[in-house]
Amino acid sequence: MTGYLDSDDRKYTKVYKEQTPDILKAFADFDNAVFAAEGREIPLKYRELIALGVALTTQCTYCIDGHSNNAVKAGATQAELAEAAWVAAALRAGASYAHGRLAFKLTEGAHQH
Repeated sequence: MTGYLDSDDRKYTKVYKEQTPDILKAFADFDNAVFAAEGREIPLKYRELIALGVALTTQCTYCIDGHSNNAVKAGATQAELAEAAWVAAALRAGASYAHGRLAFKLTEGAHQH
C-alpha cells in the first residue's frame, strides 16, 4: 500500500498544529504521561507490549512500528513481541466468537423452520 510509513506523512501533522493546537498539545501531554519512563505501576516495557497488542488489533501500521520499536528499546525480546502478537490474535478471535453469539441473538425468530 502506497503511503504507509511514508516519511512524508508526518508533514501532515501541520494541519493539527494549525487547526487544533490545543487538542494536539493535550493529546501529546496525555501520551507522554501514559508512556513516561518512570512513575507508573506497569513498567514501560509492558506498557509498550500492551500498546503493541492494541496496535496489532486496530491494525495501525504507525502504532505497530512505533510501539514494537519502543518495546524493544524498553527491553522486550523477540519472544515477548511474538507473545504480544498471539495475545492480540486471541482477543480478535475471541471477539469474533462472542459477537457471533450476538448475531444469533439478533436473528432469533427470523429463521423459517
